[in-house]
Amino acid sequence: MKRIKILLGMLFIMSTLAFSESAFQLGVLPTVNLPAAESVKGLRINVLWGKNTNMTGLDLNLFGGETDNFKGVQLGFFPINKVNRSFTGLGMGVVNIHKGKSKGALLGLVNMSESVEGVQWGTVNYSTGRSTVDLGLVNISQGAAFQLGVFNMTNDLTGVQIGLINMAKTGFLPIFPFFNIDGRIF
Repeated sequence: MKRIKILLGMLFIMSTLAFSESAFQLGVLPTVNLPAAESVKGLRINVLWGKNTNMTGLDLNLFGGETDNFKGVQLGFFPINKVNRSFTGLGMGVVNIHKGKSKGALLGLVNMSESVEGVQWGTVNYSTGRSTVDLGLVNISQGAAFQLGVFNMTNDLTGVQIGLINMAKTGFLPIFPFFNIDGRIF
């Protein structure tokens, strides 16, 4: 009987390690998550800073949270929402830092992304790659389809910029007030 209990205990520990997934996680520090699962499908609450590999579901960040791959809704009340590889869903926070490819909507005071297939809506939107729609006071990207703001700047404009100052290397003029359009359509 004792051997069976030991065997079952070892199987339980091995299955926990092999299937490191949880329906709930409380993130206290980057190295302290309860339970210590790499993947969460459900609800994650980060008090100071939670960090894991995969998050699917609702992510509530009181001060900050970080994940590599995210699908769902990310809500930050004071913090930084950080995604290192891929994002699909809605990200709302004071600062959204998304590396890799993002699909969906980023809403924050500051949105910093690599590429966004969707909407960035914030005071400052900065993308090192392409963005579909940027709505903010300051919009800066390598490539953009639509920018609406006071100051808009992109290297590769494939659509329209509307704002006080519009800068686009591929615009019909490199700098133009009020609006700018893709100069390659002429």
